[in-house]
Amino acid sequence: MRFVGGKRWFLAPLLLALVFVQGFGTADSSLNYTNYRQVSTMRLERIQRHLDKINKPPVMTIESPDGDIIDCVHKRKQPALDHPLLRNHKIQRGPPERPRVKMLKEDDDHRANKSGAADEGVMRGSWQMWHRNGTRCPRGTIPIRRSQVHDVLRSKSLFDFGKKKASVSLARRKDAPDVVSANGHEHAIAYTGSSQEVYGAKATINVWDPIHPSGQRVQSIPDMVALGIIRRLRSQQHRSWVAGQSGALWVAIGAAISPVSSYTGNQYDISILIWKDPKLGNWWMSFGDNTLVGYWPAELFTHLADHATMVEWGGEVVNSRASGEHTSTQMGSGHFAEDGFGKASYFRNLEIVDSDNSLSSVQSISALAENTNCYNIKSSYNNEWGTHFYYGGPGRNPQCP
Repeated sequence: MRFVGGKRWFLAPLLLALVFVQGFGTADSSLNYTNYRQVSTMRLERIQRHLDKINKPPVMTIESPDGDIIDCVHKRKQPALDHPLLRNHKIQRGPPERPRVKMLKEDDDHRANKSGAADEGVMRGSWQMWHRNGTRCPRGTIPIRRSQVHDVLRSKSLFDFGKKKASVSLARRKDAPDVVSANGHEHAIAYTGSSQEVYGAKATINVWDPIHPSGQRVQSIPDMVALGIIRRLRSQQHRSWVAGQSGALWVAIGAAISPVSSYTGNQYDISILIWKDPKLGNWWMSFGDNTLVGYWPAELFTHLADHATMVEWGGEVVNSRASGEHTSTQMGSGHFAEDGFGKASYFRNLEIVDSDNSLSSVQSISALAENTNCYNIKSSYNNEWGTHFYYGGPGRNPQCP
């Protein structure tokens, strides 16, 4: 989910400055050079120095079944507080004023939908892969997925690691979506009009595990979620998000969600809400209907210091054409929007937060897909799902060479 305000936009995956409130071992700074024989020793050493800086010493370390390492870092040592604008930031202790919404049952935040709303196959409380072994981070610490050398090597350079090019077009129409369509960026997104003041947004998002050309499976909950709950080739660095919740925090930024949907099988989705706390001005994120994950501090914002003027939901893929062909990176489930439920990925129950801190259903949206032979989007409305859309695609195919 992307918020647009004035000429600058706020993109969830960038995690401008997310602050968290809230087993044994330390980060291993040793580097096995034999695993990276095609990378120069000098480059590997530079990468490792950077990782030693951003990976904070953990109070406890948890190994996830998918190979991730989750570091339990003291909340006052979290990377977000290294941001120059947050050196004197005091973590918000009191809970934010939540948007007024009707509370749903607990397992609505991650439920299976099968021709309706069946709860088959849902493990209650099992939101991320690392939860499976039952180990939790100690009170007063926050879970952070440890960045590793292979994460950096997937980026164009060490400088680009964890960054996304900002949109700087001054020719963009006021009512047009704020996206970077150059340099191979391709989208399938829905967006609101620009005539209203927006103080937050919510959606329930289908969770899939699409395939990258490298053969690696990467979880897909596109722009809205890559607040870090999901990994997107895990290239993001979440140095600007502050964990703001007291007690044990269950969501590790950058770690995988589990379980995921399967083609013509059980469908799993999660609800994400991002809104501006009307009292302190921090932009908060919650998971499901009750779990506070953290916030972007008010100190970081210019145009969004007041409100946004547009919200965008959907998917984005970078098509670098490194081999002269379109990338085969999948978006969503890897299937086109017209395939529908159980096959294509979706966003449903789109809502926005208005000036009096109330959630209301989005009545109309516009859609954008630059190359519909590669990825597309189709929106609709019904009483159960409200305003919703299917989106995605396989990338390279006979009609998308």
